[in-house]
Amino acid sequence: MAILEALQTAGVPVLPGDLARDMAVDARAREGFFGRIDAMQRDGQLLINRKGELCVVAKLGLVTGVVQGHPDGFGFLVPDDGSADLFLGPREMHKVLHGDRVTGRRTGTDKRGRPEGEIVDVLERANRTVVGRLYDEHGIGFVVAENRRINQDLLVPPEERGKAKPGDVVVVEIIQQPSPQREAIARVIEVLGGYTDPGMEIEIALRKHDLPHEFSGAARKQADKLPKTVGDGDRAGRVDITGLPLVTIDGETAKDFDDAVYCERKGKGFRLVVAIADVSHYVRDGDALDRDGRDRGTSVYFPRRVIPMLPEVLSNELCSLKPEVDRLCMVCDMEVNADGAIKQYKFYAAVMHSRARLTYTQVWNCLSDEKSAPKDAKPLLPQLKNLYALYHALKEAREARGAIDFDTTEMQLEFDVHGKIVRIVPVVRNDAHKLIEECMLAANVCTAEYLHKHEHPALYRVHEGPTPEKLAILREFLASCALSLPGGEDPTATDYAKLLLTIKDRPDYALLQTVLLRSLQQAQYRPENVGHFGLSYEAYAHFTSPIRRYPDLLVHRAIKAVIARKQYKPSGATWAELGVHCSLTERRADEATRDVENWLKCYFMQDKVGETFDGTISGVTGFGVFVTLDELNIDGLVHVTELGRDYFHFDQGRHAMIGERSGRVFQLAGRVRVKVARVDLETTKIDFTLADEAVAATPVAPATRTRYSEPLARSNRPGKPRAKR
Repeated sequence: MAILEALQTAGVPVLPGDLARDMAVDARAREGFFGRIDAMQRDGQLLINRKGELCVVAKLGLVTGVVQGHPDGFGFLVPDDGSADLFLGPREMHKVLHGDRVTGRRTGTDKRGRPEGEIVDVLERANRTVVGRLYDEHGIGFVVAENRRINQDLLVPPEERGKAKPGDVVVVEIIQQPSPQREAIARVIEVLGGYTDPGMEIEIALRKHDLPHEFSGAARKQADKLPKTVGDGDRAGRVDITGLPLVTIDGETAKDFDDAVYCERKGKGFRLVVAIADVSHYVRDGDALDRDGRDRGTSVYFPRRVIPMLPEVLSNELCSLKPEVDRLCMVCDMEVNADGAIKQYKFYAAVMHSRARLTYTQVWNCLSDEKSAPKDAKPLLPQLKNLYALYHALKEAREARGAIDFDTTEMQLEFDVHGKIVRIVPVVRNDAHKLIEECMLAANVCTAEYLHKHEHPALYRVHEGPTPEKLAILREFLASCALSLPGGEDPTATDYAKLLLTIKDRPDYALLQTVLLRSLQQAQYRPENVGHFGLSYEAYAHFTSPIRRYPDLLVHRAIKAVIARKQYKPSGATWAELGVHCSLTERRADEATRDVENWLKCYFMQDKVGETFDGTISGVTGFGVFVTLDELNIDGLVHVTELGRDYFHFDQGRHAMIGERSGRVFQLAGRVRVKVARVDLETTKIDFTLADEAVAATPVAPATRTRYSEPLARSNRPGKPRAKR
């Protein structure tokens, strides 16, 4: 701040040495002074002109921000200050790659009325390594990045190819960044293998999204020193609840059991105990395991492979609540009345001993037919019945509270021994799934209230209502359907829930539910408690999965600090910075798993070209409609040119494409029958045509690229309740 003030006072560009003299910086402080100037240059606050003088960027009419590339060769400069994005044409994008941090200036307005800009200086390069596929055209080697936002081909000289062959998926290191005069030049540093090799889609996703997938040497050493069992010293100061018949209830394929439950009748109400693995006992703030865990932010659940947040010696062993062994845990011990209201609760550190590892299927079978219960589960039947009765009470409280409950169907991929999809089946959710979900929600609500009441900083799971812009679009659409959303300019979750209940029997329910869902904002982690709109909670925090979510680990430390009448302050970052980081790592994991699933689905559909399917319109754009196939949950595009011989116009308010002459309407959630016309593994795109108007479809040949060609257009944890909330 002092440097900026000094430059502002000077009113003209100043040489760094002269500025140090004017500010009376002594010899001992000069190194730190010039280091700060370098940092301010990287942040885009200062710029050095051709004479070597320091300039205040704001005074030059420049903006600082991050480049966002587009697969079609153009891009945008997204300013840090939230001002309008600057459109960058292909000529400007030739200077940079997606993600680079730059300063730029506005140069005018493009043909579409968008602010247009040019790049003045590149402050920081975002891409050191890139994953992509190696090609060879007339002896010129180049890599096409898997991240299609990196539109430029990366040249690879013959001497820098190593053992890579054309067609291989490789990781390259950029040795010369792009400039206005030349392409980027790179060297191969890792050969991953063939594009269709089993598991290659995951290897690509890990590198494309910069997912940490190898633990540091320090973290591995620390993990190796961990005990195998709970020692006597670990039990000190903990409540012994080993006599309580806690059980874990998860999916058949789950390997990390981080939550256990117990329920008993207490008068007309219930006592609910939710025990969560005490990861914070073994992973301390700032140690090697903590640094690696924070970097990852979350476990990533790919089909057939998990990238854990913490080493498996913790996630699958010491912090996994396996049956018949003692484990350390943090407990939320609640009293719930007959109406599902939590009357009181307490948190404490404990030692537990799980009685059984049950699956959702087993629990539901026991509840549906007691006679079918396995012999080892029969002693637990009274507790399971109590849990089921509690579930109904909590469910009624949820409905009375007005929480939104969208009806969606998840699909599960099933694989052969070679790792390829053989079928896609719907996930059947029974009341056992919902029972555990309600128990976890109850513990999370108590957590948020506990931390808020004791005024201890933490990360809340925040979900805000619709933005004014989205609300206006929603109201316009509902009006076209002769409907309205109560609540005026500030609707609540109850208003949404009431509307959903009103329209439940309408034939266009799927369309209306989809539009309502898309009007909501994305949930995120923040230290400010502004409530959870969708669940209709005034405060909500994640407590129940510290093995696989870093925010939960932070929350456990905060709870322990409150119990000890201390305050926990995370090392190396503020709560706000941690909230942004954890939200970004969550998005990163979601994008990576979505990429992998999309590739696998494309591979599955390769031999389905020419076949017809029923589907639902799941997206409408100016260039066509996206259709999701029934029973497969696979998306593809019907291009506007395939909608029929007519001029079709996109109506954003109605979420529809409407034929000018025919009046034919293709609207969000509408039903269509389509034929698979093209499947392109290179771009993970599937093209459909309308089955009743489709021309003969033929398989698409593998896409080829030349150096000069235009670019090709381009889940949740297994066994856990669906909602991240």
